[in-house]
Amino acid sequence: MPHPVTPSRRSRVPFYCLGLLATLAACEMLGPAEPPPPGAMLLIAPPEYEAWWAATEACAGRFSDYHRVEWYVVPDVRTFQTAAGEKVGLWSHSSGGMRIILAGDYADNELVVRHEMLHALLDREGHPAEYFQDRCHLTWESWHPAE
Repeated sequence: MPHPVTPSRRSRVPFYCLGLLATLAACEMLGPAEPPPPGAMLLIAPPEYEAWWAATEACAGRFSDYHRVEWYVVPDVRTFQTAAGEKVGLWSHSSGGMRIILAGDYADNELVVRHEMLHALLDREGHPAEYFQDRCHLTWESWHPAE
């Protein structure tokens, strides 16, 4: 004879289902990252990147572990091809945390590097004006390098 489902047991079922759905949605969002583009090489980040990370954390008011970023460069190119078109830089999730890929011609460009860092700190795509324009000035139009 089957066990009768008691009201307390029955009321927990939707919560278990909801939890399972949330877990599956998170796995989908954080699924396998697009592999680095052809020719991309692991990059040992130069020392100024850590200072740029700290400056980006300060303007954004968001903080994360700089050492979780895997850095890649596609040498000797101005842009590289992605699923979303040509890019000079790209942030994405990776198995180790975060990945930032830079076109070789922009690997020492503070604006481009910090722009991708801001994506990593915000943990999102898109360019909310509050962060990219108003707070950090990390768009081509809003960038004013230190003099």
